[in-house]
Amino acid sequence: MPRIEIAPSVLPADFARLGEEVAALEAGGADRIHWDVMDGQFVPNLTFGPDVIAAARKHTTLPFEAHLMVLTPDNMAAQYIAAGCQRLTVHAEACTHLHRTLGNIASLGAAASVSLNPATPVSAVAHVLELIDMVLIMTVNPGFGGQKYIAAMEPKVRELKAMIDAAGLAGRVSIEVDGGISPTTVAPIVQAGASVLVAGSALFRDPLGVGHAVAELRAAAQAALA
Repeated sequence: MPRIEIAPSVLPADFARLGEEVAALEAGGADRIHWDVMDGQFVPNLTFGPDVIAAARKHTTLPFEAHLMVLTPDNMAAQYIAAGCQRLTVHAEACTHLHRTLGNIASLGAAASVSLNPATPVSAVAHVLELIDMVLIMTVNPGFGGQKYIAAMEPKVRELKAMIDAAGLAGRVSIEVDGGISPTTVAPIVQAGASVLVAGSALFRDPLGVGHAVAELRAAAQAALA
């Protein structure tokens, strides 16, 4: 059974208390912190600059990953790595030269990942799998939190998992999913092959707190694989 990792998105957090929020996520059992970086161009919203992430960095020891929903990831990569992000995820749709962009991220000392929007086929990463250790499949259209999960992405995750296995990269390239992930939606997507779960609204809206929400999501995912 693959290890399930929970990567909370802090998009629904109280931005005035980000340090406390990331500390609470670590105390609650999260595996990493997912920063949804939006530039107001590739997606409509504008969110976290590197200085904000750097300010939160000292409040947790968890790894940081920056999901760069931006048109110019090459121009921004060094700043987000300097801010404390160990992983940068770029969108295939935003990169004119995806292979070069991934190489640049690696040269700066960070792990490189690729994200695919719902309409983008998995073939977009077929020739860069050797450069990455994770693919993020969007299960909503990027740009807003709280959207409805797109179940039609489940066959896409299954197709990607088959591609990774056929390339001999099982265990080296993981699949992350982001958008509408909750205890009620997680089972079919982990059964399809996802092992890293990004969740925002489902965690922060839990009346019993983020620790309960993280444990509930992980338990639901693991039960689906049992």
